[in-house]
Amino acid sequence: MIGLGEDGLDGLTDASRKALQEAEIVFGGPRHLALAGVSDDRAQAWPLPFSVDPVLARRGQRVAVLASGDPFWFGVGGSLMTRLEPGEWRSFPQPSTFALAANRLGWRLEDTHCFGLHAAPFARLRPGLGKGERLICLLRDGKAPAELAQWLCDQGGGDSALHVLEALGGPRERVTTGAAQGFAGSDNQTHVSGVLVSGADASGAHASGTPVFTAPVAVAVEMARSIGLPAAPGLPDDAFVHDGQITKRPVRALTLSALAPRRGEMLWDIGAGAGSVSIEWCLAGGRAVALEARADRVKNIATNIDSFGLSHRMQTIEGRVDAGRLPQAMAALPAPDAVFVGGGGDAALLTTLFDALLPGTRLVMNGVTLETEMLLAAWHARKGGSLLRIEMAEAAPLGRMRGWSPARAVVQWSVVL
Repeated sequence: MIGLGEDGLDGLTDASRKALQEAEIVFGGPRHLALAGVSDDRAQAWPLPFSVDPVLARRGQRVAVLASGDPFWFGVGGSLMTRLEPGEWRSFPQPSTFALAANRLGWRLEDTHCFGLHAAPFARLRPGLGKGERLICLLRDGKAPAELAQWLCDQGGGDSALHVLEALGGPRERVTTGAAQGFAGSDNQTHVSGVLVSGADASGAHASGTPVFTAPVAVAVEMARSIGLPAAPGLPDDAFVHDGQITKRPVRALTLSALAPRRGEMLWDIGAGAGSVSIEWCLAGGRAVALEARADRVKNIATNIDSFGLSHRMQTIEGRVDAGRLPQAMAALPAPDAVFVGGGGDAALLTTLFDALLPGTRLVMNGVTLETEMLLAAWHARKGGSLLRIEMAEAAPLGRMRGWSPARAVVQWSVVL
């Protein structure tokens, strides 16, 4: 794998040049092949949709794969590594676009959020949109900066500073700076106002009504205000699409505290409802499988996954999961670090979970009925853990005055297997 900058062959090390010259086949996008000066019969463009299968089909040959900058930062390297053995590859990286952008702007890269948004939704940015935060986003094409600017405006961040960085490190390098509201355009044709342009072709570069940006392009964002998600668990209920079947905000916060999410861990959410517990688990850096019996609720969960940009961390499975069906479902799922039973739990399901789950798995189950309360009390007596009764009331109108409106008590049992 050979990382390329916008300076093409001039920026390659001797080792990179040698690997490129000795390659029998060279894979890359049209821009990368042109930068590397590969126009003979060795050149192989990536298929659409993208796949590394053509590279794998050339096992045993000398193959070069071209990438932007660092192949392992939102690059092809990560895709290939899931299919290759350690001795089958070498990497020759160049400075990444993130590094070039940080150096161009004078930002500490370790304090900057970095996102690859070529095919990912802008919603993936939501946790990082805090006051004073800095983000660098790699985008798919020249129209995407205006789309990102419009999205930020829609979220209430139109006064955030944007730096659109084109062709960093090469002769076409250009940086355009302004507020997000100055870049946003309803027709995705970038109308830029109130901006500062520096670099190649700075004068006359922004004719009204003309798409002015060209790939490769990145956008660096400096947030003027907090419009992102809070770091603490317990998002408002109306942040989710639901039909009323949702773990309510205060109970959800206590539930997540008991589940104790950690980065990279897997959650099974059985009887997921709106998927709110899974969503917040994933926002904490975990991965989740939401199991839900009703098709309409599965649709709501899918909407919530898209709204929070979590399709890379969370999946849904439709169908009732009880003691009889769970073993079959478990065989197809990655082993969980934690399990939440939010609805439909019974003694048979608990028995199956205790028989099948690995030691150290954290289990949390909530219940509101007398029957479930008795069940959880009995299992707490047998298996230990923590048994919590949650009683809450919220102020509500009472005639011309106010009174306390109590919610149903929730019993929560949490235990480590």
